[in-house]
Amino acid sequence: MAFAGTDPIRTYYRLEGNAEKPLLVLSHSLGLDHGMWDPQMPGLLSRFRVLRYDTRGHGATDAPAGDYTMEALGRDALALLDGLGLASVAWCGVSLGGMIGQWLAVHAPERVSALVLANTSPRVADPSAMEARRKTVLDHGLSAVADTAMARFFAPPLLAANPPRVASARDTLIATNPAGYAGCCAALRDFDGTAALERIRTRTLIVSGDADASMPWDGHGDVLARDSRRRRRSPRDGSPVEPWPAADVHANPDRVPRA
Repeated sequence: MAFAGTDPIRTYYRLEGNAEKPLLVLSHSLGLDHGMWDPQMPGLLSRFRVLRYDTRGHGATDAPAGDYTMEALGRDALALLDGLGLASVAWCGVSLGGMIGQWLAVHAPERVSALVLANTSPRVADPSAMEARRKTVLDHGLSAVADTAMARFFAPPLLAANPPRVASARDTLIATNPAGYAGCCAALRDFDGTAALERIRTRTLIVSGDADASMPWDGHGDVLARDSRRRRRSPRDGSPVEPWPAADVHANPDRVPRA
């Protein structure tokens, strides 16, 4: 297992692929870990060197007690890049990972060469609901919110079929440290990057869809598309989008996991 000292925590990461290829960082959603990207790895490694990591409070990364902030999560990412000697990367983040990407593009733009914001938003729709989830997890554990969270990860037919990737996601969710999950709930509760979107100059691909129960196009993806300066969006029906000319990263929306 590979860990980096990202003071004040240790961060678990996996760096894979040819060092001569462009570097892509994958950042997961709340309640999962770097393994959520396993289905995409064969295709991505044919084109990129890929860095995956477990966000603070998730997987094998340390999970200190207390509320986290999006700034803290962003600085964890910068410390990881610094520790690995990576000056600039393309960033692809889903949900929480997309919010971290927004923070990086605003506060450390020289570190992000291209940005994919998938199923994410500059703010959650109802911060009070995130606060309620934070308290529930601390009082009763992840099992108490598992059904709600899984319904946001997967559509009903897929949940009913319960294929291995769905079962694996539930196992990962329930195994997440309650303090870490709650800490990230606080970061989501308090983050509002709407006013800062106009400061994003990084080439940005926005992937969104109406079937996303948590962060659909209306009120989330459309805000990113409207206010980010250098952006392209995927069609709402999930069909492929052409990449930026000579872009550092290309995403095919039908292969991006729902969040």
